Amino acid sequence: MIRKNDSYPLQPPRERGTGRAVALAVLMHLLLGLFLYHGIHWQNSTPAGEEAELWTEVPDLSTPKPLPPPAPVAPTPAPPPPQTEDADIALQQQKRKQQEAAREAQLAEQQRLKQQQEAEAKRQQQLAAQQAAQLAAQQKAQKLKQQQQQQQEQQQAAAEKQKQQEQQQEALKKQQQEDQQKQAKLDAQKKADAEKAAKAKAQADAQAKKLDAERRARIAQMQGSMGGGEGSSGNGLAKSGTGSGSGGNATSPGYADKVRRRVRPNIVWAGETSGLETEISVRCSPTGTLLSASITRSSGNASWDDAALRAVQRSDPMPVDTDGKTPSSFKITLRPAG
Repeated sequence: MIRKNDSYPLQPPRERGTGRAVALAVLMHLLLGLFLYHGIHWQNSTPAGEEAELWTEVPDLSTPKPLPPPAPVAPTPAPPPPQTEDADIALQQQKRKQQEAAREAQLAEQQRLKQQQEAEAKRQQQLAAQQAAQLAAQQKAQKLKQQQQQQQEQQQAAAEKQKQQEQQQEALKKQQQEDQQKQAKLDAQKKADAEKAAKAKAQADAQAKKLDAERRARIAQMQGSMGGGEGSSGNGLAKSGTGSGSGGNATSPGYADKVRRRVRPNIVWAGETSGLETEISVRCSPTGTLLSASITRSSGNASWDDAALRAVQRSDPMPVDTDGKTPSSFKITLRPAG
């Protein structure tokens, strides 16, 4: 069983029989070296040759001799087999076998190296594939982590944005409530002021009626005591002057100037000025609050009449007289400055 190393999870497994293969390869190389050495040493040695001397008798030709009877011919022995040639052939066969064995050993070694290289290449490919798979898994995990982080950031941003929107809505709602409360207070204040003004107007009207009744009573009494003389004419109101304003009855001589100084700055008019004169009737409370203003005599120019009426309305409150009170009613005659 192959042990797995925790430090190197991608280490390839060991192959069995590696030491035995290395030992056989070394042994084959040693045998091949011995065969080659003996073969070369045998070829370098010179084979020993054999020498033979042949002697023949020289005949004496000076005296003829009788020929001897022919001797029986002995059978010629067969030459021995050439031992040297057989040895060379055997040696060459042995050498050839050694060469073939060496070639086979070399081929086997080459085949083993080739198989080992192929196995190493296959192992490297497997290792590269494992590393690529691990790298792809790491990249995928990192990408997934980044996506999750981005999703969390987007969710946090959306939550923060929603929170800000809710805060803005709450602030807007609170502001609207405050505005409504302020508007309600203003409406209540206006209503109270209107009621107060109406009450003051009613009081002023009642007082004016009372004063008018008293005045009429005094005038009637004076007329009765004077016997109905010619000195009395009209209703006792002062005639309108030619200035900016004229006071009613019981006004000081300088009150018309006060009215003129109050109304004149509020006149806004850029049209023609010749022949325009408007008379406006004014009713005020004793404190000077303007109760009503109406045109009693028009100038014939509606635009100038509106400008004069607006000037009087803008002059609220009217000035008080020397007695600290404002006349209840009087008329103001206005002409454009020119």
